[in-house]
Amino acid sequence: MAKASASGGQSASDSITQRIAELGDWRGKTLARMRKLIHDADPDVVEEWKWMGTPIWSDHGIICTGESYKQVVKLTFAKGASLKDPERLFNSSLDGNVRRAIDIREGEDVDATAFKALVRQAVTFNRLGKARAATAKAAKSKKA
Repeated sequence: MAKASASGGQSASDSITQRIAELGDWRGKTLARMRKLIHDADPDVVEEWKWMGTPIWSDHGIICTGESYKQVVKLTFAKGASLKDPERLFNSSLDGNVRRAIDIREGEDVDATAFKALVRQAVTFNRLGKARAATAKAAKSKKA
């Protein structure tokens, strides 16, 4: 599923595909692989294009962003600090209270099974958070 992006009416999915093609090197291949793993883990994922050209994958909130730099492809999980990471995929932004990231360098490979488990866990966390917020809102309106 895709949302429209701010890039001239082009869909977010098209913008992400275009970014992957523009990279044209190991970073594009890596971003394409991780994108496929995200879709494999969550067929209901929504692709978005925000913040001056950042691919975002969401389901009831942001799962992760996909940024490409000269030396790394960075996948930042918005609520990564709340996720269990037994395979220790998170290797960046470890000091923050909320987010965690996976920096992938040229030649590195991310364990597909462990990555998909992280994505599914992030989706579950997002859905539970939305459900808690709705319950709290309903309780508050009953009191009013």
